[in-house]
Amino acid sequence: MLFNRIRRWVRLIKKDGLTLWFACRDPQAPLWLKLFTGLLALYAVSPVDLIPDVIPLVGWVDDAVIVPSGVMLLLRMMPTPIRVRSLAYVEQRQRQGKKLISRSGLILLLLLWLALIMWGVRHFMT
Repeated sequence: MLFNRIRRWVRLIKKDGLTLWFACRDPQAPLWLKLFTGLLALYAVSPVDLIPDVIPLVGWVDDAVIVPSGVMLLLRMMPTPIRVRSLAYVEQRQRQGKKLISRSGLILLLLLWLALIMWGVRHFMT
């Protein structure tokens, strides 16, 4: 019962995230939407958090609350025509069974983390 509820919640957050992604790619999307979405994505992948992740459980709560809340807030603030078009595009891709995978984005993120780790090792080991 609990796992089904969590699974539904994760699917909804994923759908909202994809809707926000496609809304930012819309040429008519306002600049503030793209800026705040970028900042939210940067916070989501950033190693710097409001509450450090090394604190057991509590460190993960800020990510589990701030990121979904930010996505929901941005979806509510975006212009209705853009939200409708983006949601329709997400639903169309889901019906077709297409997955959104950015291999170049994944490689860039992995290279960024690798560079950060190498800098940390070089900086703190010497």
